[in-house]
Amino acid sequence: MKFTPARICQLLFLALFLILFVQTEYRGHDDLNAAVNTFFRVDPLVLFSYLLAAKSWTWLLFPAVLMVLATLALGRFFCGWICPLGTILDLLTARIRKTGPVMALKGNTKYWLLLPLLFASLFNLNLAGLLDPIAILLRGLTFLFYPLLGLAAKAGWVELYHLIGERRDSVAPVYNAIRDNLLPFRDTIYPLAFLSAAILIGIVALERFETRNWCRNLCPLGTLLGWLGRFSLFRRVPTTLCSDCGQCRELCPTGFDQNALLKEECILCMECQQGCPHGRISFRPSLRLNISPPLLPQRRLMLGSIAGGLLLAVPARFRSPEKDTRLLRPPGVRSEDEFLKSCVRCGECMKVCLKNALYPAAYQAGLEGIYTPMVIPRLGYCEYNCTLCGQVCPTGAIPVLPVDAKRREVIGKAVFNKNHCLPFARRIDCIVCEEHCPIPGKAIRSRTVQTVGLDGRLTTVKEPYVVEEICNGCGICENVCPLETRSGIEVFAVKNRIPVLQQSAGEG
Repeated sequence: MKFTPARICQLLFLALFLILFVQTEYRGHDDLNAAVNTFFRVDPLVLFSYLLAAKSWTWLLFPAVLMVLATLALGRFFCGWICPLGTILDLLTARIRKTGPVMALKGNTKYWLLLPLLFASLFNLNLAGLLDPIAILLRGLTFLFYPLLGLAAKAGWVELYHLIGERRDSVAPVYNAIRDNLLPFRDTIYPLAFLSAAILIGIVALERFETRNWCRNLCPLGTLLGWLGRFSLFRRVPTTLCSDCGQCRELCPTGFDQNALLKEECILCMECQQGCPHGRISFRPSLRLNISPPLLPQRRLMLGSIAGGLLLAVPARFRSPEKDTRLLRPPGVRSEDEFLKSCVRCGECMKVCLKNALYPAAYQAGLEGIYTPMVIPRLGYCEYNCTLCGQVCPTGAIPVLPVDAKRREVIGKAVFNKNHCLPFARRIDCIVCEEHCPIPGKAIRSRTVQTVGLDGRLTTVKEPYVVEEICNGCGICENVCPLETRSGIEVFAVKNRIPVLQQSAGEG
């Protein structure tokens, strides 16, 4: 491996990505000083899809505006110097012998991915996060590989403890340091984990055919950056292969499918300059703007992309009304439509969720909601004092809220299922849900009633009930219900997510 300036920069940004990824985790603190969402906030694909879908502005994405300006000035340097997925491809596949390009991926394939995504965003369907390279990498790590690392590390330390016997106390501080600073807070394998990993592995497998196959022929972010880079005044000299050499074709990872270097394909890795045996190559600014081939795609590609975006937007919005009743969003999300227009589907909120309440939606929210976070109370609940999910959201789809405001945000409303709840169905006292309700005035209370028991005798039972005016739908009641099958109390989504006016302890 040659440590060129581009390679050193790649390794530094990959290290930064991994450090921020590990830090985007609950480490015993209520506030996160840094998170991996920084990479999404400099992502032009996230910027353009957000602007087209939400039709509004957020200052959270201002760094992406700076990246657009830098690309217009310098070219497609992000792919060759910063992108963590591109760096991983370079590191993992450098020694793989290539079999030759897949011709079906050549030509306009990348535009058939990028343009329908952008037009779908224009029609209020933001699916760009499904194919964004940073989101693909982050989902693969979050949903499968990082939890597997935690499970493997814990299993390995257990075996080590068995081997060293009484000396285990001497290595315990080492494990504690690794656990507290490197391993995941919990080892949860998420729904869609294997699909996320398969997509990531498939991108790596494409390297079997040619170097940076994903980046050249498919990546929507790379395609967008390449299009912006065509306006760059920073250019390679000479722009074509030398007639007596041609070594650049072997060195360049993306740009020399033809004899001329296309600016939209060049990732400014400088490999050709470093490896030129004659020292002829340089990269320099030029006041002459030469855009070739034509700036805009063919008319049929544009029309097909508009039609593709519309065809994505219309059926993607269909989902069963029955499933809407259990589609619970993170705290602070009040409008489902606005949330879907803004969500990047990165999975960061699920990674930091303190009580394991957030999971990626699959069929529950239809195609438009795939990979978006949803609360599943039977598996976890929204911690009353936690605001981590809003802190890590790249676009503000989940708003950052003060703790007091977050406590009042409505996720849903709890409803008793009288066919399952023990006091109703079996005439047995049970106030577990009331005991665990975190709201000071108790959104779940009980009253003593006389009723006929299952044996036909008159009995006294404490019947629970929900005070809807102060219930915020955190889900702890459903989570702690002692019934092993379906819970006796369930949280259902509500259309009105206006914050509740909570009572203090002892009121009501």
